Amino acid sequence: MESGFGSDFGSGGGGGGKLDPGLIMEQVKVQIAVANAQELLQRMTDKCFRKCIGKPGGALDNSEQVRTGGRTGHPRPLSSGPPLRLCVPQKCIAMCMDRYMDSWNTVSRAYNSRLQRERANM
Repeated sequence: MESGFGSDFGSGGGGGGKLDPGLIMEQVKVQIAVANAQELLQRMTDKCFRKCIGKPGGALDNSEQVRTGGRTGHPRPLSSGPPLRLCVPQKCIAMCMDRYMDSWNTVSRAYNSRLQRERANM
């Protein structure tokens, strides 16, 4: 996948090879945003995988599978109930990622708010 980081540096409007500082800054901002997103995804994946996957393997063992059924829809052991509907690790990972993203967004908003207050006080 082409990032475009180095490919457009000199194309700042055909000014005889002069670099456009504004264009360079925008490209750097994009690259920083991409790096931050990649780091977020990597950390989230690592944390949620460690939390939700007990024993990696070719298949889920019985302790990692449940069935839902009955009128309450509560998980029941595999030995009884309707067909498998809920895979605990998948649900755990999805919920973990949701919580991680919610936390990340809350911290990011608080950080940005503080930065704006600090800039206003300068």
